[in-house]
Amino acid sequence: MHRLFFPAFLCVLLNSCYQNQPANPRGNYLAGLGPLQYSSHGSGPAPAIPDDVSYWDGDGVEGDPMIRISRSQQKAFFYKSGKLVGVSRISTGKEGTNTPPGKYKVSEKDKDHHSSVYGVFKDKATGAMVNDNVDIRVDKVPSGCIYYPAPMKNFLRFNGGIGMHTGYLPGYAASHGCIRMPDAIAERFFEHARIGTPVIVE
Repeated sequence: MHRLFFPAFLCVLLNSCYQNQPANPRGNYLAGLGPLQYSSHGSGPAPAIPDDVSYWDGDGVEGDPMIRISRSQQKAFFYKSGKLVGVSRISTGKEGTNTPPGKYKVSEKDKDHHSSVYGVFKDKATGAMVNDNVDIRVDKVPSGCIYYPAPMKNFLRFNGGIGMHTGYLPGYAASHGCIRMPDAIAERFFEHARIGTPVIVE
């Protein structure tokens, strides 16, 4: 009788992939909520997301904040007085609702922001998802349904209706123009940015 054997590293990799899948990626398309994992990165005291492109080492570091958004790399960079202290995976605007390049400043901070335009329709009686990609300006609420605006936790507005916030990351540009980020690191950006913080979108 043959016994299947998986190397330890493969088991860890498979387990990590399953743990990092959102419970219902279409159910709350902007919520970005799900199991969060932490590990230390470098010498910084703050918890960081355990992957090779998102981390935070900015706690205890003094200096003026600045944020740079790279659409080509799908990454956000947080600086304090020129020193890089955080990097995040992101999802910027998809084709047709691209995130415009330019130099901006944070104009609003809202910890529990909700979209005034986008959201979902759910069945009023059962709570079942009816439409998970609603633009309330053009979509009418179906009979027997209720509209829920999309949650945008840790919202940092910097260009009209565009800002950075917690959101679902499919691995490519997919938003309506905002910068989606993992929840844990979006919270760090939110805490350490302030009104007037420069935001450069490239």
